Amino acid sequence: MAKIGPSLMCADMGNLEDAVKRLDQAGVDFFHFDIMDGSFVPNFTMGPDMVKALRPHTNKVFDVHLMVKEPERYIDLFVDAGADMISVHAEATTHLQRTLQTIRARGIKAGVALNPATPLSYLDYVWDVVDYVVLMTVNPGFAGQKFIPLTYNKIAELHRIIREKQLNIEIQVDGNISYETIPNVLEKGAEMLVCGTSSLFKKDRSLEQAMEELHAFLEALPSSRLVEAGDTK
Repeated sequence: MAKIGPSLMCADMGNLEDAVKRLDQAGVDFFHFDIMDGSFVPNFTMGPDMVKALRPHTNKVFDVHLMVKEPERYIDLFVDAGADMISVHAEATTHLQRTLQTIRARGIKAGVALNPATPLSYLDYVWDVVDYVVLMTVNPGFAGQKFIPLTYNKIAELHRIIREKQLNIEIQVDGNISYETIPNVLEKGAEMLVCGTSSLFKKDRSLEQAMEELHAFLEALPSSRLVEAGDTK
């Protein structure tokens, strides 16, 4: 089954500790932290102190998505705070290969994030230092945006490349991952779902109810709509 990662920028910021504990018990696979600097994207969110404060409350993977300029400057801060995975935007760093090597050298997984209009060719010379790719299916910066349909083709193409090259790289999708879009992104080859207001953080549902419904939805998807995990390796 696909991995579910709640986007904590969509949670109640006044009760994050409670949300993390409840989501942990409800069976999420990882926690996704959107780190924004107000420069690379037009918004500010979270920082290493928040990651560090939440780290004692769960053993689940902390996935840090750096939507910041010159992300290489902050890698040590977030690793020391408790990150298990860090993705950086190819558009935000001059030395992508070096940045990914730096992340891996700290003993955690390194990811490349690509904006919707950024071509997959940015990955051509870093395949050997990438553990996962984050495909943005909306333009980064704000929750609640509409899914960009052309990104379905991008997911499928990335999946094809990974399969042909026989790489051990996971595909994560981020942006309006809803009940409408989930079957299609999984069919195209996505494996990690960053879930926000479109599927998990609902005003009329408790976190437990929302997770139960999401798990049931994923389990009910016909196998013909899903890419076999073995096809991506």
